Amino acid sequence: MTIDWRAEVEKRKEELIATTQQFLRIKSVMDFSTAREGAPFGEDVNNALQFALGVCRDAGMEIKDVDGYAGHAEFGTGKELIGVLSHVDVVPEGDGWSTPPYAAEIVGDRIVARGAIDDKGPGMAAIFAAKIVKELGLPLSKRVRLIFGTDEETLWRCMKYYFEREEMPTMGFTPDADFPLIYAEKGLTHLVWRQTKEAFAKQGLAHKQQIDARLIELKAGLRMNMVPDRAQAVLEPVGKTAEQLVAIYRDYLQQQGKTGNAAVEGSRVTLSMEGVSVHGMDPAKGVNAGTELVHFLKELSLDERAEQFASFTDTYLHEQHYGEALGIAQDDQEMGPLTLNTGVISYEAEGDIAFDINIRYPHSTTFEEWQPIVLKRLEEAAFALEIEEVQVPHRVDPKHPLVTTLQRVYTEQTGEEAGIMAIGGASYGRALDVGVAFGPLFPGRPDCAHQRDEYILIKDLLKATAIYAQAIYELAK
Repeated sequence: MTIDWRAEVEKRKEELIATTQQFLRIKSVMDFSTAREGAPFGEDVNNALQFALGVCRDAGMEIKDVDGYAGHAEFGTGKELIGVLSHVDVVPEGDGWSTPPYAAEIVGDRIVARGAIDDKGPGMAAIFAAKIVKELGLPLSKRVRLIFGTDEETLWRCMKYYFEREEMPTMGFTPDADFPLIYAEKGLTHLVWRQTKEAFAKQGLAHKQQIDARLIELKAGLRMNMVPDRAQAVLEPVGKTAEQLVAIYRDYLQQQGKTGNAAVEGSRVTLSMEGVSVHGMDPAKGVNAGTELVHFLKELSLDERAEQFASFTDTYLHEQHYGEALGIAQDDQEMGPLTLNTGVISYEAEGDIAFDINIRYPHSTTFEEWQPIVLKRLEEAAFALEIEEVQVPHRVDPKHPLVTTLQRVYTEQTGEEAGIMAIGGASYGRALDVGVAFGPLFPGRPDCAHQRDEYILIKDLLKATAIYAQAIYELAK
């Protein structure tokens, strides 16, 4: 049977675009202030889940809401189960958008919105792909299940909850990374490095008599898996006047070619720094506003706690994208290097200092091997280590039918060779016993996930839908 998958997508083009826009207009950022039973990550995330399930229900699929943590839509018959996993939650929008981040406006050849490429646009492409397979009445020997998570951008509590209660697919893919195909992913950690005021005091560091200023607070970043693009510090002038501190900072910005601002507010000085936010899996591509601001603070004579904080940060975190200064740098021929992202920095003079750190590591090393090295460095400045999450590396045999089938589909749809890749990202592919990441980002396209003005090209949305439709059919027929 020969099916023109692109023609089938074209028949549904306007519906697909309009439904994707509706989906993107839901601000599905985790918000515990509106959490309740049945909506554990807030009303907006739940609204997005219900929208996705509703589109599937209207297409004739059997749906199930798993207590708001996740949901699925299923069709077909057979003992084996093909899973297609996507997520409805998005990272916070941040600042600096040229169009409203949840307006989902069509700007030229693209839909611009938070979640357009990660992962609501591709998630809707997968829904329409399944809808096409179902509407064509194609014979299947396996069941197809679209699974929707709600907490992918933070701790994956959705997948843990879901798979404790629901069937593990025989195999499957997630439309939440790159084409042609990702068969291996690095290990992923979310670590918090914390120094309490009490732990600092126990070090007994000498009190500094002459200082330029006291650091009152510093804030940078929103999530551990995003490079911070905004940072702000509040200083209390001591040896230097507020005007002098402002002048020093402005000169620094000009000399270093950085973007920021300085302002006197009452008796204090507020410094701001701008960076470039990118996904935390490849922090070297961004500019960390938090560590950049701390790098400037090192030029000042600060109070003893702030001085230790600035020295520690500058040594181990500023432009240390691969953990070199920490002593944990590791490269791997298959998966690439270990990477380190400082996603959140919080300094409170009268409270805690905390870093949210995202370290991604190849399968040639283990968390147990490099954790003690990190601990030793933390102890130098009275920091404690809190482990929020550890996911081991994930890999599917390149000869597995899942991999070879998806490679063939990609080649047939694009006419291009379907190579396979290992990445530093953490996709829902690793939530499956046998799972890979399959698109939606085509080779040569810039990755705008987690950035301002995130978008998906309309032609890529349509093209991905055709690829997913054939993939679902080929895996389940």
